[in-house]
Amino acid sequence: MTENNSEVKKGKFNGIVHGNERIGEKFYRLGFDVNGEGGSLLSGFKPGQFVQLQVSRAGIPPDKVIPSALSDVSQRDIILRRPFSFCNIEVRENSTLCEILYCVLGPSTLRMTTLSGGDTVSVIGPLGNGFWLPDGRKKVVLVAGGIGAAPLEFAGKYLTKNHSDIEVIVFAGAKTVNELPFEGKLDDISQNLGYSLAVFARYGIESKIATDDGSAGFKGTVLECFQQWYKQTDWETGEIVIYGCGPEAMLAKLSEIAGKEAIDCQVSMERRMACGIGVCQSCAVECKTPDSAKHENKLCCEDGPVFDSREVVFKI
Repeated sequence: MTENNSEVKKGKFNGIVHGNERIGEKFYRLGFDVNGEGGSLLSGFKPGQFVQLQVSRAGIPPDKVIPSALSDVSQRDIILRRPFSFCNIEVRENSTLCEILYCVLGPSTLRMTTLSGGDTVSVIGPLGNGFWLPDGRKKVVLVAGGIGAAPLEFAGKYLTKNHSDIEVIVFAGAKTVNELPFEGKLDDISQNLGYSLAVFARYGIESKIATDDGSAGFKGTVLECFQQWYKQTDWETGEIVIYGCGPEAMLAKLSEIAGKEAIDCQVSMERRMACGIGVCQSCAVECKTPDSAKHENKLCCEDGPVFDSREVVFKI
């Protein structure tokens, strides 16, 4: 993982769904295979990049399984593609397996729940710039809030596979245990050993969980959990880089903490994206200008979605 490169080669292609597993009350993992040129392009996908998924052709679930909160919007037409970052990539001999972790929050993700083996999904990507590893950084801290765990899951895998000398730890938080987007039962033994989350433990990555209500792991916010750990760790500040993904309020606070501690920090921002390729200009992120008091707008889809936290002007 190197510095961002805006000249990302991208394409439009189809993926064949091979699974769409429900892993919680409102969380799913969608997997699809991409062959040919598309598979080749996605084989170089970097953590934090994204794709635009066409979901307008997906069916609408039966009324009896539609959450009451979505009953009024379930019939809404889906015109625009939706951006998703991969939580996993597996490069095979003739294809690339891609996995998306998603939460059912609106009519688009509701339709995605009906996708099943053999269905075709239209994909544009890879898009944007992902996380990078600055020179001299040997320790990576992943901080995830809710569904923000998706690109960080892939980041953990990517780092351990491509940078064997890098140490990684992850902090994952949510309001309550049911809002953690992970499958499998969280048990006291694994939490005490520091390997609470199987998706990270399989790569030998230590993980810590935080829930606001204390229903799993540390009682408090994920940032409070991180701060407690940071006070006790022997990791040197100059060796650390933080990757953050989650609600913008969390990222703003994470940026503040990192700034006070003089830790490099990168944040994955989220904006509504109509096109995902810089044409519509709808995904502006206000950023500071080096050596100037002026601010400028950068595009989340092209300049990001991952930014150095020091340049982002948070509005929270």
